[in-house]
Amino acid sequence: MANIGRLSTKDAVLFLCDMQEKFRPNIFQFTNIVSNAARLLQASRILGIPAILTEQYPKGLGPTVPELGASDLTAHSKTSFTMIIEEVEKELQALGSPKKAILCGIEAHACIACTTYDLLEKGIEVHIVADAVSSRSQTDRLFALSRLKQSGAYLTTTEAVLLQLVQDARHPNFKEIQKLLAHPSPDTGLLAFFSAL
Repeated sequence: MANIGRLSTKDAVLFLCDMQEKFRPNIFQFTNIVSNAARLLQASRILGIPAILTEQYPKGLGPTVPELGASDLTAHSKTSFTMIIEEVEKELQALGSPKKAILCGIEAHACIACTTYDLLEKGIEVHIVADAVSSRSQTDRLFALSRLKQSGAYLTTTEAVLLQLVQDARHPNFKEIQKLLAHPSPDTGLLAFFSAL
């Protein structure tokens, strides 16, 4: 059967990439990107999906922003432009080698791109949450999303991920997920990109 990119809670892991203090003033739509990533993290807790958090050179770029709500997660410090460092590889193995990655954070053309390539090369299906991913430049962001789609990643949105994970209003956790959908995701400047697809 063809791989159609259907998400489920089974074999999934949420990747939270480098949403740190020093990036706050420079990343396009930073507040909205983090807000959407925070909703994904809340949903992962409700649905039992593990989450992996990284920080790019925290000594210089600061800690993960508090509004992400990730203070209970171990932040894996890195200098490479991929999240797939040795400690993260070990965590993935301990989780039973998940087959689907839900990826959000910054920057789209750097750490998100390198992480996507590494995951795809490992045979892991990658779902990039476009409204929870950004760069300093909207140009870099949009071209990165286009490039990553060419490489075989699936582009999706926060709300689409939440609904695909529960799949049915009778899901035992649907009411909790529905609360996360009470307000639509803010526009993060993707409409121009969509018209160019």
